[in-house]
Amino acid sequence: DASRESMGMGVVTSWLVLVLVVLVLSRGARGNDHPHQTCQVQGLPVIDIGPLLQSGGERTPAGEQAVKEVGDASQSFGFFYITNHGVPEALQERLERASKAFFMLPPDRKRAIAMSTGGKAWRGYFSVGEEVTSGLVDQKEGLYLGVEKDAQDPRPLHGANLYPKEVPELREAVEAYMKNMESLGHVLMRAISTSLGLQPEHFGDQFREPLQLFRIFNYPPHDDRWGADSWAVGEHSDYGYLTLLKQDNSGGLQVRNTSAVRSDPWAWIDVPPLPGTLVVNLGDALEHNSGGLLRATPHRVQQRRNATEGRLSFPFFFDPSFDAELKDVVPHLSPDLQARAKFRRAAHSGRWDGKRVEVFQGTYGDYVLAKVSKVFPQLAEANEILRLKESSEAPR
Repeated sequence: DASRESMGMGVVTSWLVLVLVVLVLSRGARGNDHPHQTCQVQGLPVIDIGPLLQSGGERTPAGEQAVKEVGDASQSFGFFYITNHGVPEALQERLERASKAFFMLPPDRKRAIAMSTGGKAWRGYFSVGEEVTSGLVDQKEGLYLGVEKDAQDPRPLHGANLYPKEVPELREAVEAYMKNMESLGHVLMRAISTSLGLQPEHFGDQFREPLQLFRIFNYPPHDDRWGADSWAVGEHSDYGYLTLLKQDNSGGLQVRNTSAVRSDPWAWIDVPPLPGTLVVNLGDALEHNSGGLLRATPHRVQQRRNATEGRLSFPFFFDPSFDAELKDVVPHLSPDLQARAKFRRAAHSGRWDGKRVEVFQGTYGDYVLAKVSKVFPQLAEANEILRLKESSEAPR
């Protein structure tokens, strides 16, 4: 009948779309010697940023198109894939192998580099059940790391990384990967700035010494003791400026669709791993300081109840310098964008969680410490790094 015929056509169309996506991405993974391309996966854009990797690339026709797509995605979804990002596949494979080797160590060997031994640097290992997101216990273990500009830096969230002696290859892989992520972070901030009609270097003063934190997470197969309805990580938005995510082939990441272009604005969209891509999303601080024009979109990670192996995830956070004063971008924008920002900041019209969009007054260090303390409250109290006054807490 007509309904079955329609269903059959829908299946065929879905397969054709999937084949097209795979073809585009497989071409993109081979290099930058092809015309600029973009596509979408379940509504999330897949953006070829290859043209932006060259000096002044945002001024070329292909670069201008990439900037437009980054800007459109940042203002609508707050989440997008990037391809032709320049991170060597061999490096990513080394990072995955070394990470798997670490998480396969006996629990006591992993705890030998526990975060509690890292002091104010806030680096090291945590086990399942120790991290909290939006008031809920996460079902993951992980390793907290960061760029080591000065191993003796006394500031919170700075200092030396803790690496396992049993997996010496992990250090080399992490350091090489973070170097690539730092370059990408600067490229993306230039693109975002340009997309707002600003100079590419507009955010430069805030990123002279960017705070760069790297996490390696392992999500074990579902444990029934946590409840049938538990999540690996509950709904939340990231607290900084940019997150660049590498994920393995397991899947499980979902993002809430807050774009007005969908008939159901609260639908959840799967963010499956795609060959040759990284996932980029924006954080709360960038949303607040752009007047809500740039979206910090909520996301979550599903439990994988039939899985037999862990899921690896590699989020890299690229944020302003710890001592940088956070500044309102809106006064520098065009009248049209200023009007849109004014609307987003009015009442509860801007945030997915109903909270007001407002500029944080203070340094990024003040802001991020207030946020991080809620992830590991006991660790924060033990290290006494959260002696912040109520007036300097991040917007809630």
